[in-house]
Amino acid sequence: MDRRLIALALVWAVGLAASGWAPPDRATWMLEVAPAPIAFAVLWALAPRVRFTGLVLALVGFHGLVLMLGGAYTYAEVPVGFAVRDWLGLARNPYDRFGHFVQGFVPALAFREALIRFSGVRRGVWLVGLTLACCLALSAAYELLEFAVAMTAGDGSQAFLGTQGDEWDAQWDMLSCLIGAVAALALLSRAHDRALAQEAP
Repeated sequence: MDRRLIALALVWAVGLAASGWAPPDRATWMLEVAPAPIAFAVLWALAPRVRFTGLVLALVGFHGLVLMLGGAYTYAEVPVGFAVRDWLGLARNPYDRFGHFVQGFVPALAFREALIRFSGVRRGVWLVGLTLACCLALSAAYELLEFAVAMTAGDGSQAFLGTQGDEWDAQWDMLSCLIGAVAALALLSRAHDRALAQEAP
């Protein structure tokens, strides 16, 4: 078994324990942190055949911790978000936007790696376009999940939705994801290529 996955499991176990110690609402917490254990289950299932680069696994680990911090308070109530709001003079807690930025930034490298290694897509315009399309598809799927929760739970879904009164919240979330994905490709593609050359079979 990949030792990096074991390390990820330990870090996330501590993060989940801290995050779930006393969340404002247990059901909301479960919804907000669920992507982390789901992602780990996928990585664990793929491990015998697929070994992702250390760069991607490190980013996935960071993403999970972002989710756990958001779940501990609900995204609209994360204390560091209030500090940033006051510092920048914003109208709302921006941690939710940061979470969606990371939702694009981290999966961009994971999708890029999968497309290069398993789909035979060459580096260039098509790789960039398909990676961004995958990230936007993931973001849209998450927004549809939020919509389904809202339809099912009614007023009880407000903490999970985290709209903070913004009727365009879903659109801003998807834009934040797109910006994150573009940033990841612009900043990390070369480092990712080096990691692929060194680590990938």
